[in-house]
Amino acid sequence: MADLTTNLAGIQSPNPFWLASAPPTNSGYQVQRAFEAGWGGAVWKTLGDPILNVSSRFAAVGFNGQRVAGFNNIELITDRPLEVNLKEIYETKKKFPNHAIIASLMVEPQQEKWHEIVKKVEDVGVDGLELNFGCPHGMAERGMGAASGQVPDLVEKQTYWAKEVAQTPVIVKLTPNITDITVTAEAAVRGGADAVSMINTINSLAGVDIHSWNTIPHVAGKGAHGGYCGPAVKPIALNMVAECARSPFINVPISGMGGVSNWQEAVEFMLMGATGVQVCTAAMHHGFRIVEDMIQGLNYYLDERGIEKVSDIVGKAVSKYSDWGNLDLNYKVVARIDPDTCINCNKCHISCEDTSHQCIDMLKDPSGKSYLKVREEDCVGCNLCSIVCPVDGAISMVELPNEQSPMTWNERQAALQATAAQRLDV
Repeated sequence: MADLTTNLAGIQSPNPFWLASAPPTNSGYQVQRAFEAGWGGAVWKTLGDPILNVSSRFAAVGFNGQRVAGFNNIELITDRPLEVNLKEIYETKKKFPNHAIIASLMVEPQQEKWHEIVKKVEDVGVDGLELNFGCPHGMAERGMGAASGQVPDLVEKQTYWAKEVAQTPVIVKLTPNITDITVTAEAAVRGGADAVSMINTINSLAGVDIHSWNTIPHVAGKGAHGGYCGPAVKPIALNMVAECARSPFINVPISGMGGVSNWQEAVEFMLMGATGVQVCTAAMHHGFRIVEDMIQGLNYYLDERGIEKVSDIVGKAVSKYSDWGNLDLNYKVVARIDPDTCINCNKCHISCEDTSHQCIDMLKDPSGKSYLKVREEDCVGCNLCSIVCPVDGAISMVELPNEQSPMTWNERQAALQATAAQRLDV
């Protein structure tokens, strides 16, 4: 079996699967149950000044039969006293010394506040700290969470304050509610962060009850924006991880999160640069024991490929991710329909005819049997027909031989500029 241990900026973990700071890590009872189930680490639900939460708090967005395609919450940080949390962290670490316990922290943007809480949580034996600059609701209205995370100077300054007294690695958790997450990631690095984690939740409103006209969720008839997570946000999170991983200015490890529900998605995040992943919604939906399948699946994946250590896959796909201007304009794929597999549902034809490039013909063979065929000379290789096709293998996207040398947009523009310069010289 492969070695699944990870080392994120000095934080050792028996495997790359951590529970994210959220309701599943609200107490020692929960975190200990999680470790017994197999989770390698847990980011304790954010500690700060005791606060009051509202009721109700959660909402789910279903889609096409999937009950929790997305998950929305308006719950704030822990509402349990700091002393109680510290006592339980100490007890949990003592019982599970080889598992990673990271304390998520959120305080007002004041130097003495950061110094005070960092010292307190490190005294009980945490393995690291995660500065919560991501939560978009409730605490942001008080100048914390995403309100700090959206201001690069505040991210840098508060990271620096935490690092002034921290003895353990400092992870900075970033908000996705910003135009370019690499800007705040760079600010965290300038402040001395040992690692960054992403993404926190996205501003959202789960829905409106069309009968009562109340928001979902609502509190006594009133709603407020919440934080969105779960499978629906995974592509957004994966892109942000990849953008940070390929930035030459963000040279610290990444803890990835956002919609990770199984081992395959964990592998995707790690290939795109994450040292490990954090999980929340999937555990809330299915329970802690999902980690058993995640560990087993990851082990099988690595063994099948002869990869000895999970750390060997970190970042292996980053070089394949670039700017649009670096893509080969002369590369071409086309769709081909296998008539023996096609069930003639015509979904591909409808999609292509109505919303793409009108290149799938409905034909009949000499016996009168209907079949679909792609006019390859008109196909642009958009993939839409293969996406909507309900039958695996009925439509394949086939690479055509290059008739011209590879050329990117950037190369094309450079060539045009060079030609224009030559004309001026003449």
